[in-house]
Amino acid sequence: MLDSDLAKLYETDTKKLKQQVRKNIVRFPEDFMFELSESEKKQLLL
Repeated sequence: MLDSDLAKLYETDTKKLKQQVRKNIVRFPEDFMFELSESEKKQLLL
């Protein structure tokens, strides 16, 4: 699930969702967030 999908689910924009996760990072499991490489992003969005 992408950040944009979660933002839609919570009826907020992606930027605000990311800000809140960063501010409250201790509330989330270590593997909750990760970044895709450029090639992974391209594959996912095809």
